[in-house]
Amino acid sequence: MDSDGTQNARGTHANPVPRPAVPPDVSAVPPRPTHAPGRPAPSGIADWLNESRPKVRPGIWRLGYRPPKGAEQEQRLSPMTIVGMVIPAVAGLIIWSFWLRGAIPYQWAPLRLVTPDDWWDAGTLVNPKAPAEGNESDGWGNQALIAYNGIAFVVIVSAMARLGSWGKAFRFYFARKPQPRRAALTALCALVALALVFPDAFPGAFWDPVPVVDPLLNLTIALSQGYDLLQSPLFVYSLYTVITLLVIWPFARAGDWPAYAKERLAARRSTGTDGPARPVAVPAAQWPALREAGQHQAADLLTAEVLAGRMSDVDCARLTHAWTHARHQGRLAEFTDAVLRHGSAALTHPSGARDLPARTAPHDLLVGQVRIGSWVPGDRTPLAYGGVGAALEPETLGTSLLVVGPSGSGKTRHVIAPVVESLALQALTGRCAVVAVGATGAALGPDASFDVVVRIGDPKSVYDLDPYAGTDDPDEAAALLAEALAGDLDTVGAQRAATSLAQLLGPYRAVHGAFPALPVLRELLEGEPSALTDLRTALTEERYAVLRRELDARVRQSGTPGDPGPVLADRLALLDRPAFADFFGAGDDTIRPFSLRAVAHHHLRVRIDLPERGHEEASRLLARLVLAQFTAVARESGRAHFACLVLDDATGAVTAESVRRIQRLRSQNAGVVLALRTVADVPEALHGPLYAAVGCRMALSGVTTWDGSRFAGAWGTEWVETTDVAQHTVFADQPMTRAMHALRKLVTGKAVTTEAVTVRQVERERWSASELAHGVPPGHAVLSLTNVKGEHAPPLLVDLRH
Repeated sequence: MDSDGTQNARGTHANPVPRPAVPPDVSAVPPRPTHAPGRPAPSGIADWLNESRPKVRPGIWRLGYRPPKGAEQEQRLSPMTIVGMVIPAVAGLIIWSFWLRGAIPYQWAPLRLVTPDDWWDAGTLVNPKAPAEGNESDGWGNQALIAYNGIAFVVIVSAMARLGSWGKAFRFYFARKPQPRRAALTALCALVALALVFPDAFPGAFWDPVPVVDPLLNLTIALSQGYDLLQSPLFVYSLYTVITLLVIWPFARAGDWPAYAKERLAARRSTGTDGPARPVAVPAAQWPALREAGQHQAADLLTAEVLAGRMSDVDCARLTHAWTHARHQGRLAEFTDAVLRHGSAALTHPSGARDLPARTAPHDLLVGQVRIGSWVPGDRTPLAYGGVGAALEPETLGTSLLVVGPSGSGKTRHVIAPVVESLALQALTGRCAVVAVGATGAALGPDASFDVVVRIGDPKSVYDLDPYAGTDDPDEAAALLAEALAGDLDTVGAQRAATSLAQLLGPYRAVHGAFPALPVLRELLEGEPSALTDLRTALTEERYAVLRRELDARVRQSGTPGDPGPVLADRLALLDRPAFADFFGAGDDTIRPFSLRAVAHHHLRVRIDLPERGHEEASRLLARLVLAQFTAVARESGRAHFACLVLDDATGAVTAESVRRIQRLRSQNAGVVLALRTVADVPEALHGPLYAAVGCRMALSGVTTWDGSRFAGAWGTEWVETTDVAQHTVFADQPMTRAMHALRKLVTGKAVTTEAVTVRQVERERWSASELAHGVPPGHAVLSLTNVKGEHAPPLLVDLRH
């Protein structure tokens, strides 16, 4: 919203937005979006906006979600729980009836222990003395008896409630009710409870009060040994108030009255203290959020755009997100002005694009979901998941996703491509930035779907990849390069490699004002005398004394047995090839350098094509470099949008340092998607840490038992109920019985047996390695999800073809 309302000017910021790879056709009035797979029809945008999107468990497609048949039954109390509530209630009634009859042994012993003997008639247990004239203490035994019965009643009710889990059952029942029904039901129950305690307050009451008020009054008399307190209206009404609050308090908790009251007060304040409350909810297609804030003119304009079919789902999601951002920033006037001037074309992406040229998967951009298939109903699948859509979204991708499946299993077609497409659409709405990395020709989307396309090794590429990620810090640049060059090597530690690189990058930048191109850096690492001498000569000034010491230390280390320079130079030689002559800072100005740091500041759509044929090792090195740069720039604060890196082939990209950084991404509003053909493409020592670092894991059809064992270990075990039926032959002792058994065996051909049924809880793996290797059908996968809030979806079977 720093621009004229349509898009930001390019090249005017500290981190300018790169131009799109294919310039879009942007006119004053964008063309009406066409209907295609994965996007709603223009005529159905209003219905799409008004469709319900309930809060559901992770991984469920929310658009128009309806709980499958039986899902509500899954949430019902089991018959055993209901029986467990009824039996204590019946037992409590029986015990109370015995108590009133005095049939419980020693039931009066505690009362006689704490009361004087002169309160009771001689020779009796609890027969109170009749009040005598002039002796007030003769009537206190009656008060003590009433109070004692009340205490016994409270103890019995509390014990039976605890034994029968009444509170748990009531909370379970009321928690499922929406407000205000929940508050109304609990208020009705509270009214019934008050009627039982205070029947005199209800005209026409024909029942006796439960022993609560009278015992408290008589207990007060017995303790104070007089009626003085009961003669005080303040004390009596205070006591009644306390009793009322104690009766109402459990129902207030079950009905969540405080939260509901706060919600109603907030709604009243938003509409004005004297204004009427909203009678009916306004449909989403009429932009109720704008109307509540008083922006009726902008809301009417957008409503007309929706009904006329001039808005796409991208426009709706973009303006909804922009409105939310404007409210938080206090910039409502700028938002309204842009909408009134440009309508549905207001606040578009800096590239000017308002949609992708094509879609291959269904998307719901209002909640940021992409549907990748459907959950398969089965014994393992909870009823809430059975048969409904399976979806991914930034909340789950924020914990990172690991996808493992052999070639041809559909990793790219069914998972990677839809995720990249979804993130690219969300980038157009201002919610995220995406970097997709794959081999040349990988089906990650057409060039027009991205703002930046970096084709490493292609002379026609418009962009070059900055190997230093746009940093000015020599130590940070050295750490990034060291991770890419030596992160997978055991012989050269990443710290030693970073130190050697920093000893060269610092002095070179101080002299030339920029970091060296990779061919020049290779010469310095190899210890080329002329290159080192020229650099040493340029550092003769006194202000370079510290840098001279750094360079001298590097020169002394050069050629020693433990020198990491030659190893790093050999790795850089993979990128110092004729095919890459114009890349990594070595080309002319025709190729624009692109820094991955831009995704931390802008909603960019980036695709990086890695060379494959003949340059496999170079591609793996570049993948490590991109992963290291992404995890480094994701740490920058002040970023409101989600950032995601998608590696279509993460072979050789995972290192010990990258695993540690991936673990921290979920708190930095970022995530990565790693696709592997097999877990063996990751060093064995990193298998466990990698599975622990990611929150979402997917095993596709065709994984080996070795890969399956890693998933089985990560998913752990669960308690299941098993039923064992054993048949035992019956041996009769009586002659007549033996004759009957012999006749039965003669007729049926089977011996007389009895069945012994054993039901027990056993612990077993959620998915065994054998089941993952041989039990997952083609086109299916087993997927577990965890979102950034910590909510889990267990590993379940997904049909990726629907």
